[in-house]
Amino acid sequence: MTRPERRGGAGAFIALAAAAAGAFAWGSLVERRLFTLRRVTVPVLPPGSEPVTVLHLSDLHMAPWQHDKQRWIRSLAGLKPDLIVDTGDNLGHEGGIAGVELAFADFGGIPGLYVNGSNDYYGPIRKNWLAYLGGPSSTRHAPRKKRNLDTARLEAFFTDGLGWMSLNNAVGTLTIKGTRFNVFGVDDPHIGADRLDLLTGLLDAQQDRETADEDERLGRTVHLAVAHAPYQRVLNSFVTHGADLILAGHTHGGQVCVPGYGALVTNCDIPRRQVKGLSLWRHALRSAYLNVSAGLGTSIYAPVRFACRPEATLLTLVPQ
Repeated sequence: MTRPERRGGAGAFIALAAAAAGAFAWGSLVERRLFTLRRVTVPVLPPGSEPVTVLHLSDLHMAPWQHDKQRWIRSLAGLKPDLIVDTGDNLGHEGGIAGVELAFADFGGIPGLYVNGSNDYYGPIRKNWLAYLGGPSSTRHAPRKKRNLDTARLEAFFTDGLGWMSLNNAVGTLTIKGTRFNVFGVDDPHIGADRLDLLTGLLDAQQDRETADEDERLGRTVHLAVAHAPYQRVLNSFVTHGADLILAGHTHGGQVCVPGYGALVTNCDIPRRQVKGLSLWRHALRSAYLNVSAGLGTSIYAPVRFACRPEATLLTLVPQ
């Protein structure tokens, strides 16, 4: 190699390193704080129904010092949604619960649903970022680990403090603006905490409690399903059980994306094209709308987002 060629190669390497450093600086110092509200319209309500707004929050990964995130989430109370759905991974530090309580302080009185994610049980640990390129992280075996976060305080705040309903392997009903919602969900599939085997019995029992004279009201029912991690086995089961709309998180939208290409990883088995946003999930000749939130946070050990802003979603449900 001649001396000019060596100089040219060194210049290209320096330019590439500078571009990578700039991208990392943008993603770690700027973009991960560019909190964004995404708005979508979903035609799932019965004809003639009044629109219902749903605020979908996910993956806060809250640490106590993240005051900008806490203030931004708290400001969302001004949207006055009809329903809040939280799809887990609220905690990101042993002291994160105080930040969650501050962030949600103004949401009292608004109906809510929630499920847990693995990071509501287990504190973050240092990982090799490149390992995610090889497939989903190995927390599916997390039940063997010691739970070290204050999950009990988190759930007490949601259920007792805010009046929200837990859908961790559970079902329930609520009525909003004259529309009945049959709701069901599972604990985090990413750590194998989902009990899909229980859903059939729970939903059958729910239907058994409906009486024949409720037929007209049942015609105005929407089936809403919730999970943290959108694994295909879970989404398929939800569709089989009649879900009209499914809400999930976990993926962080890929967290680091390539402009023009999209997410590099999903950290589960959902197709990359559905790693975030609203889409249709089809299974066994049925389909349901699926909204996967890119979430609002990151692990404190991977504090970067690129081409994937942190987000919350305001869904406006309208008649079909």
